[in-house]
Amino acid sequence: MKLDDDDFTLFGLPQRFTLDRAEIDQRWRSLQAQVHPDRFSAEGAASQRLAMQWAVRVNQAHQRLKDPLARAAYLCELRGAPINAERNTAMPASFLAQQMHWREALDEAEDEPAIQALDDTVAARETELLDDVARALDERHDAAAAADKVRALMFVHRFRADVSRRLEQFDL
Repeated sequence: MKLDDDDFTLFGLPQRFTLDRAEIDQRWRSLQAQVHPDRFSAEGAASQRLAMQWAVRVNQAHQRLKDPLARAAYLCELRGAPINAERNTAMPASFLAQQMHWREALDEAEDEPAIQALDDTVAARETELLDDVARALDERHDAAAAADKVRALMFVHRFRADVSRRLEQFDL
C-alpha cells in the first residue's frame, strides 16, 4: 500500500463502477483497523502522524468509493475524462427541457403527495442514468460518455436535494 495509490488499488478492488457497497464498507473497516493511530500510540509521535495520514487517506477513499456519483466521477477522471462540472455545463436541450419541467412541477406542487410523486419520477430517471454510467464505464469503457451522464446526474442530485427540502417542510 502506498499513500498515492488510487482508491481502488488502496481498497483492493477492481477499477469499475459496479461495486458491492457491503464489500467497500468491509474493506474500509479492515483498512481502518490496520492504520488507526491508536494502534501506534506506543511507537511515538512520528508513527502516530503517519498513521493519521493513512487514516485520513483511507477515509477519503471510502467517501469517494461508497458514493456512486463520486465513484463515477473519480473513474472518469482516472480514465482521462474529468468531469470539470464548474467549466463544462453543456447539456442536451432535451435534458435541459426536462429540468425546467421538473422545476416548474416542484414550484407548482402544493401538497406532499404531489412532491413525492415528482421525487419518484426523478428517482427513476436517476436510476436510469446510473445504469447508463455503469454500462459506459464497465462494458463500453467509454469514460467520455460516462462523464456526460455524470454531469447530468449532478443536476439530478441537486434537484432531488431541493425536493427533499420541500418534503421536510411537511414533517415539521
